[in-house]
Amino acid sequence: MYPVELTKPMAQELTDFGFESLHTTEDVINKLEDQSGTTLLVVNSICGCAAANARPGVKSSLSNELKPDHLLTVFAGVDKEATAKAREYLLPYPPSSPSIALFKEGKLVHMVERHHIEGRPANLISDHLKKVYEHFCQ
Repeated sequence: MYPVELTKPMAQELTDFGFESLHTTEDVINKLEDQSGTTLLVVNSICGCAAANARPGVKSSLSNELKPDHLLTVFAGVDKEATAKAREYLLPYPPSSPSIALFKEGKLVHMVERHHIEGRPANLISDHLKKVYEHFCQ
């Protein structure tokens, strides 16, 4: 577990942008069970690819006309129980942080795993997510 003082600015990078941070198992259940519309869930991380690629890419993707109705995040290595519960909704994908998931009407419809994020610039991640939104967020 990472100290909150260290991770708070990394978490705020998303929450200040409109993401709701889920800290407990109950938060995850309440937000992901039977969710209407589309929901973007970011499994945030302390790693460099989250800082350089995932968070900037996700934020940039939201400048799109079509975008998810709900924005959620859990922080791996900080909110252990919430992250573990969120990962149950991401099956059959293995645990991955950072990662980005899109749900439609409560069903997982698209997953971006860490290996899709590492080594890819934020603008490429953003462009990919915009295409995903255009397909699912109508």
